[in-house]
Amino acid sequence: MRNWRVAVMGRTGRGGYGHLLDMVWKQFPNVQIVAVADDNPEGLKKAAERLGTRAAYTDYRQMLRQEKPEVVSVAPRWVDCHLEMVLAVAEAGASMYLEKPMARTPAETDRMIAACDKARVKLAVAHQMRIAPILELAKQRLAEGVIGQLQEMRARGKEDARAGGEDLMVLGTHLFDLMRQFGGDPLWAVGRVTVAGHDVQRRDVREGNEGLGPLAGDAVAGMFAFRDGLTGYFGSRRNPETSGARWGVDLYGSGGVMALRADMNPEVYICASPRWTGAPWTRLTLPGNPPPRDTNEANRVLVADLLEAIEQDREPKASGRHARWTIEMALALYESQLAGGRVHFPLKNRDHPLAR
Repeated sequence: MRNWRVAVMGRTGRGGYGHLLDMVWKQFPNVQIVAVADDNPEGLKKAAERLGTRAAYTDYRQMLRQEKPEVVSVAPRWVDCHLEMVLAVAEAGASMYLEKPMARTPAETDRMIAACDKARVKLAVAHQMRIAPILELAKQRLAEGVIGQLQEMRARGKEDARAGGEDLMVLGTHLFDLMRQFGGDPLWAVGRVTVAGHDVQRRDVREGNEGLGPLAGDAVAGMFAFRDGLTGYFGSRRNPETSGARWGVDLYGSGGVMALRADMNPEVYICASPRWTGAPWTRLTLPGNPPPRDTNEANRVLVADLLEAIEQDREPKASGRHARWTIEMALALYESQLAGGRVHFPLKNRDHPLAR
């Protein structure tokens, strides 16, 4: 087993360390966490103790120069720092594991990918469901025809307090990543964004939480065209049901329905009826009934793949190129709302539609 020198970048109070993107490295005996960077002194001290490293920096650029890590966790959940951090890590010649959402705009994702390509480093993004074992089994069953020919996909956001525009950018990225896994790359999109029932207007635009950039809408609906006549739908609307229990993607086929409930431990249910009702729902389970995944396990699988991708000089399975699509699909709905019609992929306008 090759040994790896890994560094962690966080921001206490402004995105922290994401969904345990710092602790995942503790699961690898061949990884040495050589340093951590955090511009919050108290948060930095706690992180260094937690990670078991003495090298602690308030300036991540200094850390990269001094420690020369091979791989870096770009861990903050807030998105406003992702671009500058990724560019700095790439310039330092290190590969990286990046918290999602990847960026605020397609233009930022373009710059990230170009920098990584130029430096010949790998970029993986924390879309943990991309290679979840239960979803790999679901793809296999779908290919075997368990619900017949796939006809349409319907995705719902988590619709909690973030329902609408924030849900689109934060939880919607997972759903768009799932939709592409089953439907391939979308061709075009049509979106509708409303606030209190009226089409979004300039006065409705606000700066999003967690450095997300401009946001608007308490209801977002979108339609995506895929090849072979397949259509996908996305929706997130403020409503009394805020438990997030519907968060996921439903696949409708000629012979039944497959319901995917999103989470670190996704659940898959199948109704094998061409009426899409009437038959009992059965839960898809993995052979041997392994214990359910938690956040650490979900991250571990993606990090193991990233390290393998570096050694084999291939794209990670949760690559930045896959993640770029999630940002492009989300902003396509704003772009369509403002344009008053369908928009085609790749988007010609790579900036944020609401910033115009």
